[in-house]
This record gives sequence, C-alpha cells and structure tokens, in this order.
Amino acid sequence: MHIGAADQIEHEDGRVELRPGVSLSGSSLYNHDLAPTTVAQRTWKTYNFAALWISMAHCIPTYMLASGLITAGLSWWQALLTILLGNLIVLVPILLNSHPGTRYGIPFPVFARAAYGVFGSNFPAVLRAIVACGWFGIQCWIGGKALHTFMLAMWPGWATLLGGHVSGYAPTQWLSFAAFWALNVFVIFRGMELVRKLEDWAAPFVLVMTAALVWWAIDRAHGLGPILAQNSHFHGHGSFMSVFVPSLTAMIGFWATLSLNMPDFTRYGRSQRDQFVGQVVALPTTMTLFAAMGVLITSASQVIYGVQIWDPMDLAARFESRAMVAVGMFTVVIATLAVNIAANVVSPANDFANAFPKWINFRRGGLLTGILGVAMCPWKLLADPSGYIFKWLLGYSGGLGAIAGVLIADYWYLKRRELDLADLYRPDGRYSYGDRLGTNWVAVGATALGCALAWAGAFVQSLHWLYDYAWFVGAFVAAGAYLVGMKVVGDRSTRTL
Repeated sequence: MHIGAADQIEHEDGRVELRPGVSLSGSSLYNHDLAPTTVAQRTWKTYNFAALWISMAHCIPTYMLASGLITAGLSWWQALLTILLGNLIVLVPILLNSHPGTRYGIPFPVFARAAYGVFGSNFPAVLRAIVACGWFGIQCWIGGKALHTFMLAMWPGWATLLGGHVSGYAPTQWLSFAAFWALNVFVIFRGMELVRKLEDWAAPFVLVMTAALVWWAIDRAHGLGPILAQNSHFHGHGSFMSVFVPSLTAMIGFWATLSLNMPDFTRYGRSQRDQFVGQVVALPTTMTLFAAMGVLITSASQVIYGVQIWDPMDLAARFESRAMVAVGMFTVVIATLAVNIAANVVSPANDFANAFPKWINFRRGGLLTGILGVAMCPWKLLADPSGYIFKWLLGYSGGLGAIAGVLIADYWYLKRRELDLADLYRPDGRYSYGDRLGTNWVAVGATALGCALAWAGAFVQSLHWLYDYAWFVGAFVAAGAYLVGMKVVGDRSTRTL
C-alpha cells in the first residue's frame, strides 16, 4: 500500500491533503497553527512569493551587507559578486526544503518530524528558533533606531527629553526600540493574512524609495565616476581568499534560516511552479540589486561627507531637510517591519508551538520570540560590521547547514518525497522511529557531528579553515553521516505499520 494512502489524498498536481473525516485534533502533537493546510487554503501565487522575498531582501541588514564586506577589504564589485554567489548557493537548499511545504501543506517543524522524529524535531526547531530570536532583536533595534531618528527630525529636543544616556544610548532611543517592538507584536497577533498583505504592499514601496535615495546620492556626488572610484580594488589584510571564503559562507548564513523554514510559507502555495518561479526570480536578483544600492549610497557618502557611512540611519541624520529624514525613516520602518515579521517571527512561533502544541500557539510563540530577541542584546550584535558578518552570520551558519543536510538527505534520498501526513501528528506513528522518546537518534547524532566539525575551527586555530566553510562543512558532514547511519540501523519510518 502507498504510504499514508488510508489517511490522505494525492491530487493530480502532486499536492496532498488529509482525507475528509480524518481527525487529528486529539493528538498532543496537533494544534490549529500546525495543522496541514487544505488544498483550498493554498492560495499564494508567484507574485506573493516574489513579493515575500523582495520585502525580506529590502532590509537594512542587506543594505549594510556589502558595506560590511567592503570594510573587511573587498572591492565594491567583489562584494556584490560574493553576495550574488552566496544567494545562488543558498537558493538550492531553500528550493529543496520548500517542496514538502507545498506538497503536504505542513510548516517546517512538522516537516522536521519526518527525519528527526515527532519529538526529536524539537532539537532542530528550537535551534532554528533561537537564531530567529537573535534576528528579531536585530531588526527591532534597527526599526527602533529609525523611529528615534524620525523623532529627532521632527523634534530636535527628543534625544534629551528623558535625561542623559542609559547604557550608552539616549532613553528616548530605548523608548523607540520598545515602540517598534510593540508594533511587531501587534502584527503578530493579527495573524498570517495581515503578514501577506504587509509583504505585498511593502515590497514595491521600499524599492521605489531606495531608488530615490540612490538618485540623490549620485546627484550629490556628481555622477557615478567618483562613487565607483571608491574601493575599486581589494584592500584587506592578507590574501583575497582569506577574506572571500568566510565572506561567502556568511552570505549563505544570511538566509540559512529561511533555507530551513520556507515550508512555513510554501504550505500556502498554489502550486510547486508558483513557489519555485517566485523564489528563483526574486531572491538572488533582489539581494544583489539592493546591496548594490547600499554600495552606491555608502560610497557616495565618502564623496559627499568625506567619511564612509554604512548605516543608513546615520546617513539620514545628516540630511538638511526634515522632510527627507522623515520619508527615509518611514521607509526604514516599513522595510524592517515587513522583513522582521516574515523572516523572524513566523518560523520561531511555529517552532515553539511544535515543542508545546497544547500550550503555545502562533501568537504566544511570536510573543516568546520577541521577549527572547530583546534578551539577546541586539545592540551588541550590530556594534560593528565585522562582528555582524564574521561572528554572527558565519557562526550560526554551521549549525543550520547541518540541519539542512539531514532534512534534504532524508526527504529527497531516503523518503523519495513520500510522507505519511497523518503520522506526522501521531506520537505512536511511523515517525516515532520505534523510540519511546519519539526521536530518530541518527538524525540528532548526524546534526551534532556536523555542528561539531563546523564550529571546531572557532576554538582550534589549526582547524580554522573548517570554520571559514562552516555552512558547507555542517551540511555535507551531517548529510553523509545521516545516510550512513540510517543504512546501518535501517529506516523504521518507511515500514508499513
């Protein structure tokens, strides 16, 4: 019998849904937010996925990305080439892990149950969620800084309204941070439909406003010539490869989070073609284009002001026109809100719900994400561009690469894209792997091995090259160890129960 044939229907287009009458509501692994979407609920078209990536890529960390690479020693064109190549590479695991979302209508933590076990899936889900919490905090700090700059433009006395600095920042900046954080929580509590509308509207608005800023920068710098003459050659310490390799890995790390949890979005896809085309068209092109805008504006700041300003909020603070500052900061707020909700709330909210489905739903999971994001002190992560790229992005890429390796090897090679949809929600089903803890220890062990080798170079100098390739090491070591381990012990999940 075909896997899950008694409980699920496979349509001609390959999408799968539960048969009418099959109820999972009594399962401890089920709640409304984790439930598989029906085919009727899968309505996202090509534009929705393209708009999702455009709005997520049009964020301040993307703008800062190329500037940070230039600071590390790459020329402007080397920085843009590194970003393009990194995004083309990470697009591969993104697309591979997107497929089960559209086919089965399941979010990332439920998909992870197929490889890690119904309870073992909490290991990769929580690891992924912790990284997202850090990103949530980073984006909230950026959004709060934009609000603070906006208020300074409207009210020059804003900075000293509540007294002197607290922990190095004006009290009103902390207040702005809290206000932007609260705005994110409001959107979370309104649900996924508001998220979709926000992404559709934010994408073209942010692109148009950033293009206007580029035009201003070129005009003030008296053309592209003086701008492109800045940093046109490699100027870092050591060899080009010693900077390029970790930079490339960090670029992959930038979207390594989404390479795991894209099922959280593709579960709403109308077809595999819609999600595939939307992502392929939008991700690498938008990231490179927006980073190029950041390069032009940052390089222009050197010509205009005599100093390279890689933070757009600091640049806006120098504008003479209050109206320009207000419009610029409003754009930053919209861009940051859109990417934060899509990239850093949807997944961890589902991940925390997966760990405690009867106590945590999407809203509570989103609130928990917000609290942990503040606790991770994002203002320290953004203190300097080199720390942001070579510690934060590069560091976590190894762990997320290891998870991606296991998921891809399991779904595409071992399971051959065939899952039992109902058993993903049953504690005693095939995805318990015959273990009383509902865990596939081969997957957990393979992930741990991938993480250990990817991170070893951060502590052992002679192995530092492993750390430079952290995402690649984590992904390929974990995938290989998983396939070998499953061949030795046998894959119990493929056996008919």
